[in-house]
Amino acid sequence: MTRRAVIAGTGSALPRTCVTNEELTRRVDTTDEWIQERTGIKMRHIAEDDELTSTLAIDASRHALEAAAMDAADIDLIILATATPDQTFPATATKVQAALGNYGCTAFDVAAVCSGFLYAMQVADSMIRAGSATNALVIGAETFSRILDWDDRTTCVLFGDGAGALVLSAKDDAEAGEGILACQMHADGRHHDLLYVDGGPSTTRTVGKLRMKGREVFRHAVVNLAEVMHETLEQAGVSVADIDWVIPHQANARILDATARKLGLDPGKVVVTVDRHANTSAASVPLALDTAIRDGRIQRGDLLVLEAMGGGFTWGACIARY
Repeated sequence: MTRRAVIAGTGSALPRTCVTNEELTRRVDTTDEWIQERTGIKMRHIAEDDELTSTLAIDASRHALEAAAMDAADIDLIILATATPDQTFPATATKVQAALGNYGCTAFDVAAVCSGFLYAMQVADSMIRAGSATNALVIGAETFSRILDWDDRTTCVLFGDGAGALVLSAKDDAEAGEGILACQMHADGRHHDLLYVDGGPSTTRTVGKLRMKGREVFRHAVVNLAEVMHETLEQAGVSVADIDWVIPHQANARILDATARKLGLDPGKVVVTVDRHANTSAASVPLALDTAIRDGRIQRGDLLVLEAMGGGFTWGACIARY
């Protein structure tokens, strides 16, 4: 008997306020043309004071539970990927747990920045395969607007806020090629200074702001993402031609295009939401996944590749049959 984690339902949530590039030019020395040409971004959602990483995560989780036709009480594992928790501690996952009315299940945060959701997926998949969890709520949620330097036009235009979630459920009689088939994760801490936040409780005792050397990050992203996708395809025993959809981290349209070219992948198979959501870090992959499921592009039985790279550097990919 083969026990696998299958995707039972997905959900997402966005802050109320949507800020277009044109609106951003009133605050930042930039232009709509400059942003679109370099990133493909047209707008992003920015959290208001009453919208937190936890509140976005809670909303996305409720939508995912509804899609899975489950109650919160059915969940025995909650993993929240975020680089912008509500507080240093406790884990924001425990706030989500309490708000959903699920008391006593395992709940914790994962910090791997933009790759965080994939790290969380692999942990949940491993726990389900091992029999220590049956139904897992895996969430990516961020309020990156809280850590942006709004005087740095090269970075503040790139990011937005949001959340995405999915329910993974154990299937004990899973057929070959069903559910999560393969996951590969990597990290290389030598590149810390290319993408980081210049603060934290153990160093400056302040929250800090995001700092990035965009050109160097771009170069590493294209190479690392193409390599880890090939690695994961090989592990799963499938080819590029077998892929129905790639759901990538939505960092930059140019990275998405370059990665597709390097893989020899049809760009029409790449789910792109960066134009609407910008870079939402750990939320971007589940947010894009939910968007493509709800608009009908992704259908049951489709073979999906999820991939991301973020600060650290961390990067990874997962292959799943939806």
